[in-house]
Amino acid sequence: MIVYAAADEVARGFLAKFNDAILYPLITLMMTIALIVFLYGVFEFIMNAGNEAGRSAGKKHIMWGVVGMVIMVSAYSILSIAAGTFGLSVPGR
Repeated sequence: MIVYAAADEVARGFLAKFNDAILYPLITLMMTIALIVFLYGVFEFIMNAGNEAGRSAGKKHIMWGVVGMVIMVSAYSILSIAAGTFGLSVPGR
């Protein structure tokens, strides 16, 4: 019984460090990239107001930026729910 408790604490510690050092920063980085793609699309859309091909490319960047941000928010939410369920630390709380 004591061996299981020690192994459980080691596993929780490893997962908490893995989440804090890799997963949450990676989600933040990907969210930043999606935001940059979105803002680039807005800039491209505005700068090519008279050019239909340029506006179309801007619309695509805007759409994929929004899709990327939705995916990253969803990933953060799922990871936060899972971490809270297993009693791990969640950044920002």
